[in-house]
Amino acid sequence: MTQVLVIIHVMLAIALVGVVLLQRSEGGGLGIGGGGGGGGMGGFLTGRGTKSLLTQATAVLAAGFFITSLTLTWLESHRAPEGSLIDQLPISAPASTDTAPESPPTPTVPLE
Repeated sequence: MTQVLVIIHVMLAIALVGVVLLQRSEGGGLGIGGGGGGGGMGGFLTGRGTKSLLTQATAVLAAGFFITSLTLTWLESHRAPEGSLIDQLPISAPASTDTAPESPPTPTVPLE
Protein backbone atom coordinates (compact mmCIF):
# COMPACT_ATOMS: atom_id res chain seq x y z
CA MET A 1 0.00 0.00 0.00
CA THR A 2 2.73 2.41 0.95
CA GLN A 3 4.74 1.76 -2.21
CA VAL A 4 1.73 2.46 -4.42
CA LEU A 5 1.02 5.65 -2.52
CA VAL A 6 4.66 6.78 -2.87
CA ILE A 7 4.52 6.18 -6.64
CA ILE A 8 1.30 8.21 -6.91
CA HIS A 9 2.88 10.93 -4.75
CA VAL A 10 5.95 11.18 -7.00
CA MET A 11 3.79 11.28 -10.13
CA LEU A 12 1.70 14.08 -8.62
CA ALA A 13 4.86 16.01 -7.74
CA ILE A 14 6.24 15.74 -11.28
CA ALA A 15 2.90 16.73 -12.81
CA LEU A 16 2.58 19.66 -10.41
CA VAL A 17 6.03 20.95 -11.34
CA GLY A 18 5.19 20.60 -15.04
CA VAL A 19 1.88 22.47 -14.74
CA VAL A 20 3.47 25.27 -12.73
CA LEU A 21 6.24 25.64 -15.30
CA LEU A 22 3.67 25.90 -18.11
CA GLN A 23 2.00 28.89 -16.48
CA ARG A 24 2.84 32.36 -17.63
CA SER A 25 4.68 34.59 -15.20
CA GLU A 26 2.58 37.51 -14.01
CA GLY A 27 5.29 39.15 -11.98
CA GLY A 28 7.91 41.42 -13.36
CA GLY A 29 10.57 40.91 -10.75
CA LEU A 30 13.24 39.78 -13.19
CA GLY A 31 11.93 41.70 -16.15
CA ILE A 32 10.61 38.58 -17.84
CA GLY A 33 7.08 37.42 -18.42
CA GLY A 34 3.98 39.33 -17.55
CA GLY A 35 3.99 41.71 -20.49
CA GLY A 36 3.67 41.29 -24.20
CA GLY A 37 1.02 39.77 -26.37
CA GLY A 38 0.49 36.25 -27.50
CA GLY A 39 -0.85 33.41 -25.50
CA GLY A 40 2.36 31.45 -25.25
CA MET A 41 3.14 28.18 -26.99
CA GLY A 42 2.47 29.71 -30.42
CA GLY A 43 -1.15 30.63 -29.80
CA PHE A 44 -2.14 27.19 -28.49
CA LEU A 45 -4.56 27.59 -25.58
CA THR A 46 -4.67 31.36 -25.49
CA GLY A 47 -6.33 33.84 -23.20
CA ARG A 48 -8.61 32.95 -20.32
CA GLY A 49 -8.85 29.30 -21.28
CA THR A 50 -5.20 28.71 -20.50
CA LYS A 51 -5.33 30.51 -17.18
CA SER A 52 -8.48 28.74 -16.12
CA LEU A 53 -7.29 25.28 -17.21
CA LEU A 54 -3.83 25.60 -15.69
CA THR A 55 -5.15 27.16 -12.49
CA GLN A 56 -7.66 24.35 -12.01
CA ALA A 57 -5.07 21.69 -12.85
CA THR A 58 -2.67 23.24 -10.34
CA ALA A 59 -5.34 23.28 -7.64
CA VAL A 60 -6.32 19.64 -8.24
CA LEU A 61 -2.70 18.43 -8.34
CA ALA A 62 -1.80 20.45 -5.23
CA ALA A 63 -4.77 19.00 -3.33
CA GLY A 64 -3.77 15.48 -4.36
CA PHE A 65 -0.16 16.13 -3.36
CA PHE A 66 -1.30 17.47 0.01
CA ILE A 67 -3.58 14.48 0.65
CA THR A 68 -0.92 11.92 -0.28
CA SER A 69 1.63 13.72 1.90
CA LEU A 70 -0.67 13.58 4.91
CA THR A 71 -1.60 9.95 4.24
CA LEU A 72 2.03 8.85 3.92
CA THR A 73 2.91 10.68 7.13
CA TRP A 74 0.01 9.05 8.98
CA LEU A 75 0.91 5.57 7.69
CA GLU A 76 4.57 5.91 8.66
CA SER A 77 3.79 7.29 12.11
CA HIS A 78 1.68 4.23 12.88
CA ARG A 79 4.24 1.82 11.49
CA ALA A 80 7.35 3.22 13.18
CA PRO A 81 8.34 1.97 16.65
CA GLU A 82 7.93 4.26 19.61
CA GLY A 83 10.88 6.35 20.74
CA SER A 84 13.66 7.92 18.81
CA LEU A 85 16.37 6.31 16.76
CA ILE A 86 18.95 7.18 19.42
CA ASP A 87 16.97 5.21 22.00
CA GLN A 88 17.36 2.11 19.83
CA LEU A 89 21.18 2.26 19.66
CA PRO A 90 23.04 -0.34 21.74
CA ILE A 91 24.68 1.05 24.84
CA SER A 92 28.37 0.27 25.08
CA ALA A 93 30.80 1.05 27.84
CA PRO A 94 33.27 3.81 27.06
CA ALA A 95 36.71 2.59 26.05
CA SER A 96 39.16 2.63 28.90
CA THR A 97 42.54 4.20 28.18
CA ASP A 98 44.21 2.59 31.23
CA THR A 99 44.49 -0.93 29.83
CA ALA A 100 46.52 -2.08 26.88
CA PRO A 101 44.63 -3.61 23.98
CA GLU A 102 44.48 -7.38 23.91
CA SER A 103 46.69 -9.14 21.41
CA PRO A 104 44.89 -11.15 18.74
CA PRO A 105 44.84 -14.92 19.19
CA THR A 106 47.64 -16.86 17.56
CA PRO A 107 46.43 -18.59 14.42
CA THR A 108 46.75 -22.35 14.39
CA VAL A 109 47.58 -24.34 11.30
CA PRO A 110 46.48 -27.98 11.14
CA LEU A 111 49.33 -30.43 10.62
CA GLU A 112 48.91 -33.04 7.95
